[in-house]
Amino acid sequence: MIDVTVSPAPPRKSKPRGRHPHKALSAAFVRSAPPGKHCDGNGLYLYVKPNGARSWIQRLVIRGRRRDFGLGGVTLVSLAEAREKARANRKLAREGGDPLTERRRTRNMPTFAEAAERVVEQKRPGWRNQRQAHDWMASFRRYAFPHIGRMPVSEVTSGDVLEILVPIWHVKSRTARTVRQRIRTVLEWAVAMEYRTDNPCDRVVSVLGAQDAVVRHMPALPHREVGPALRKVRASNAMPVSLLAFEFLVLTAARWGEVRWAEWPEIDPAQGMWTVPGTRMKTKREHRVPLCGRAQEILEEARPLDHGATRLIFARRGGKPLGSGRLRKLLRRNGIAAVPHGFRSSFRDWAAEETDHPREVVEAALAHVVKNKVEAAYRRTDLFERRRVLMADWASYLAGGSRQLVSGRRR
Repeated sequence: MIDVTVSPAPPRKSKPRGRHPHKALSAAFVRSAPPGKHCDGNGLYLYVKPNGARSWIQRLVIRGRRRDFGLGGVTLVSLAEAREKARANRKLAREGGDPLTERRRTRNMPTFAEAAERVVEQKRPGWRNQRQAHDWMASFRRYAFPHIGRMPVSEVTSGDVLEILVPIWHVKSRTARTVRQRIRTVLEWAVAMEYRTDNPCDRVVSVLGAQDAVVRHMPALPHREVGPALRKVRASNAMPVSLLAFEFLVLTAARWGEVRWAEWPEIDPAQGMWTVPGTRMKTKREHRVPLCGRAQEILEEARPLDHGATRLIFARRGGKPLGSGRLRKLLRRNGIAAVPHGFRSSFRDWAAEETDHPREVVEAALAHVVKNKVEAAYRRTDLFERRRVLMADWASYLAGGSRQLVSGRRR
């Protein structure tokens, strides 16, 4: 008979049972712990290198993946602080967040001023007038940056916005609304970039209250005074190109930006027509303008002034465009209480009071969009030939002709 001795099986390795460690370390142990990793709880470990350097490491499962990341050295982060960070990170991970992503986001957080510059640069290509970029930054520098310019965009609160708006909300109503809208745009960008989750500008209007501001329209002349004003300006000693540009603006009932940047290739002398591209129109649609006889004469007078140096019709020396405030100064120097845009209002009043031209023809001359969507969908004509009669009547009226016109015919 053979004796067979069976050795006992080795003990199975298994995960230790019982509660996970919780606040297992002490401040004294942190100072004297031997090299290695020492668990405190919540995935927090004290890592002691062989050379004695000590730092905190946290091990978490983030969206199904185990991740280790440092929380700082023992000399900078105490045991209590490390536990608080570990608790916050574990809570965020359990809710589906990523502490590493949150840390990178915080490190790359722009200030409000930096965010504002990014927003302006992002919007710049879509603005027809590049002065808008200057206006946005000027309003930020004057009102917003002194209060929140250096503040991280994630930390701007409704109280900070109120601090900016309260002093001007009832004193400079229009400016205050503009500043609020621009601040809101920057903070909305921050929401889109996931730097914050809300926009504090949405909560301030109810606190600020209603603005009891009187609506003020742009200064305009009564239509009976436009002809004399034209003759007064024409007799002044201003630059010839400014005088021609002003008269052309009044005769065409166009906006100053459309006239200021008008180019020779846009003119069709054979058709007596000026085609303004959509990029320069408020409606962003191409607009054909019928040119009366006097408007065409103005173009002929303007042609030799640029000496072929530019494509611009109304250019100052060196081929540069007239300044945006040139006509305002011209009118002010001649004692005319109006702004360039106000002559469109004068034209509209004349057409309504002194003629029987149909309303849709007058609105088309002003390049106004048809607000009724159904009507706009069916109206495909720009009433060009009927507008040609309208603008000829306007030119005749300004030259001192009959005040009473009915559908292009003198009464």
